[in-house]
Amino acid sequence: MPTIFIIGDSTVEDNKPPFRGWGWALPQYVRAGVTVRNCALSGRSSRSFRAEGLFAPVEKDLAAGDMLLIQFGHNDEKDDERHTDPMTTYPEQLWQYCRFALDRGAQPVLITPVARRFFTGDHSVLYTHGEYPAAMRRLAAEKGVPLCDLKADSRALYLALGEEKTAELFVRIAPGENPDFPDGHDDKTHFNAYGAQEICKLVVKELKQYPECAKFLREDV
Repeated sequence: MPTIFIIGDSTVEDNKPPFRGWGWALPQYVRAGVTVRNCALSGRSSRSFRAEGLFAPVEKDLAAGDMLLIQFGHNDEKDDERHTDPMTTYPEQLWQYCRFALDRGAQPVLITPVARRFFTGDHSVLYTHGEYPAAMRRLAAEKGVPLCDLKADSRALYLALGEEKTAELFVRIAPGENPDFPDGHDDKTHFNAYGAQEICKLVVKELKQYPECAKFLREDV
């Protein structure tokens, strides 16, 4: 039976409630018989995900007829262990994942990093992640790999909702509500279950544009 593998970071992974990545919501949108294996893990970059051996289970099990969804960029601009250069090593790492999938007869899909919630006024959102989304777009165009531009889609969603409604997509914890966050928490990167659902809908809408990807999804979504 076909499997959708997902690799990425905390905005994608199943995570521990109240945190949810959009990959957690994907199984409800796939056709009967399609399995989703969400291998994404918090804090990883395109480089560290492979370096830590997290891609090894995918390498072992990815088969012809499967699909590999690839979203990195949130952590690629960080410390030395995770850093990649958007002009060189970032697209190189992404292409390694894509090429592996293609060699196996599987379908790779590149997904730009989802936008963060940084408003400057109710209808202005900072464009975060620097040159990484553009670098992924270029790679997808050069190699003919399907692209879900989640960066652009999520930013457009936030702008349409406005600052107050957008905040409802993210984890917000009042002081004393959760022992892990005794002083409260107002997250601008990570989604709650509702937010994960809404972001996943954007991914599904993008995937439906490609016949090679749409065949994994329910026709009524």
